[in-house]
Amino acid sequence: MIKTHSKKIRNLIFITILIFSASFFSGNTFIDKAIFNSSDTLTVIKPADQYQIENQLITSILTRYHFKEFEINDSLSNMIFNRYLEVLDNGKNYFLASDIESFNSQKYNLDDNLFKGDLQFYYDVFNVYLNRVNERMTFVDDLLNTEFDYSLDENYEYDRDKSAWAKNQTELNELWRKRLKNDALTYKLNGKDWEFIQKTLKKRYKNFTHFLNQYNSEDVFQLAMNSFTQSIDPHTNYLSPVTSDNFKIDMSLSLEGIGARLQNEDDYTKVAEVIPGGPAAKSGLLEADDKIIGVAQGEDGEFEDIIGWRITDAVKLIRGAKGTLVRLQILKAGSDLNAKPIEISLIREKVKLEDQAAKGSVLEIMNEDKPFKIGVIDIPNFYIDFEGQRNGDGNYKSTTKDVKKILDSLKTENVNGIIIDLREDGGGSLQEAIELTGLFIKDGPVVQVKNSDGNIDVAKDPDPSIVYDGPLAVLVNRFSASASEIFSGAIQDYGRGLIIGEQTYGKGTVQNLIDLNRLSSKKNLNLGQVKLTIAKYYRVNGGSTQNLGVVPDISYPTMIDPKDFGESSESTALPWDEIKSADFNKFSDLSKFIPDLNKKHLERISTNKDFQYLLEDISIYKENKKKSFISLNEEIRKQEKLKDEQRKLERDGKTEEQVDAELIDEEIPVIKKDKDDYILNETAKIISDYILMTIG
Repeated sequence: MIKTHSKKIRNLIFITILIFSASFFSGNTFIDKAIFNSSDTLTVIKPADQYQIENQLITSILTRYHFKEFEINDSLSNMIFNRYLEVLDNGKNYFLASDIESFNSQKYNLDDNLFKGDLQFYYDVFNVYLNRVNERMTFVDDLLNTEFDYSLDENYEYDRDKSAWAKNQTELNELWRKRLKNDALTYKLNGKDWEFIQKTLKKRYKNFTHFLNQYNSEDVFQLAMNSFTQSIDPHTNYLSPVTSDNFKIDMSLSLEGIGARLQNEDDYTKVAEVIPGGPAAKSGLLEADDKIIGVAQGEDGEFEDIIGWRITDAVKLIRGAKGTLVRLQILKAGSDLNAKPIEISLIREKVKLEDQAAKGSVLEIMNEDKPFKIGVIDIPNFYIDFEGQRNGDGNYKSTTKDVKKILDSLKTENVNGIIIDLREDGGGSLQEAIELTGLFIKDGPVVQVKNSDGNIDVAKDPDPSIVYDGPLAVLVNRFSASASEIFSGAIQDYGRGLIIGEQTYGKGTVQNLIDLNRLSSKKNLNLGQVKLTIAKYYRVNGGSTQNLGVVPDISYPTMIDPKDFGESSESTALPWDEIKSADFNKFSDLSKFIPDLNKKHLERISTNKDFQYLLEDISIYKENKKKSFISLNEEIRKQEKLKDEQRKLERDGKTEEQVDAELIDEEIPVIKKDKDDYILNETAKIISDYILMTIG
């Protein structure tokens, strides 16, 4: 959530930043000529003169105005160094140990260079990286001229996070031989012949080289600056002028296309978020953490393999005109390297505001032979039409206004309780989070905001009226963040309702976007922007939503490990802490009911096949995560794949013959949405348990 800081940020606009007069370059490059020869690369990328100014501006802003107090010292220099190498070569697939040894001479100099605006290190390293990539691609092209022997008993180490850098070219060649053999075997196990495999892999790595060689000086500067900014905290970023322009376009067009936000993860294009109301969300076919590996246009277009593509290029291919069809090959979240990709088809469209709006429904269930009607309000995000509000439009849309109407409607249907569904709700308007809370409490504080100067602002619900005072549950998951956490945290602190689901994301910081052009005395430059963390959210009980998120009263089993996804997975995330509790009056004390509610819940899911399947999947996923390698023996992989497919067949209650009949005309299975939301049904059972305990 981006919010304007108070006095401090306003004053920032008028501050004259001292531009240091030190020379841009130190005069000496550190790269050994034996390691890097400029003639070996297609292009040698150099820093532009303006980046000295931009580097110094960014450094000055972060040291003065970031919420976190930090020192620019050798420790930070080491973090920047490691982060930059990780960004370039996360899997240790390109650099040699000798390269890293040469780079090490600058490991503790990067802090000093920040103030001088000396960026030569980043460009020298990137040029070495380009050189190593081009060497690898030559090796790949040669290696793929001969089919692999899949009968050998050998393994591919795919997780090299804790591995050493390759000592020499011979060792690196062996790593790549196994990498390519795994790529080829995966295709072979999915029914592809060597001609297809050879053509596809050669094209994949040729495309990767092509895209990488399109990197320019601005791209490298952005990588360098984000290695610095994200060593402070994960939500502080530098946006180059091009990225800033794309950001503005994305803000206005983000709801066009398939309705998904994408990001790079290793060589894959991963779904970071599914936009509520978009084609992907409506279909139920694409979920967060799914990986898109292939894209085809229209009904008959040929699939383009996008593994290894830059995210900007992948997005261009996936985006398209409204009303057009795009087909995607995806690897579902949590699937292993043996998994067969799933094909889905989506019609691109523009998401309308009403499609993103809160929606109400009634879920009818039985519990202890008694019928219950549970109202469900699905809130995809915390939205408000600011323009309509400013213009005095009495019919402007907002989350709170829409939910109030739904509550009034549900009350006429005599529902026994209500569930607020915040799964996948990534946040939005702070104002709406406060006002929505006000529909369920009498009045009082909703959230506390601590600024970088230590001042604490308490945001309150001033309205003493309560729209709904009946049994309430809030359903959350790991993708519920920011404003969702403010609302669910307040509901929990007031004892107003039960929080059910997964531990939330833990995004409890506030960012402001600062245009560097407004701070530079040189107006002829085209500078980028900095997204800066300026404040931190705290619950009314004094605890932060940062890092920890909101811990449910009743937790559901989850495949998502907080160490792998969410704020707590970020090494530079601001820590959880607490301040003084705000002055508020609790609605009720629900803690006395939770042990019995949890006991009933656990008893119920112990015989629920969907939850048991989920627990089984979690167990398999955790076992797979312990592994850092996979067999390259075809027979072993076949058995592993067969075992996984058999397990899925048993769940679906189908025979292999039935599945084969369904796949006669389609090599890639088409995913079908499961309309039975067992998570929502169990939540309704829990709230009905509560009703039975308290009302009868």
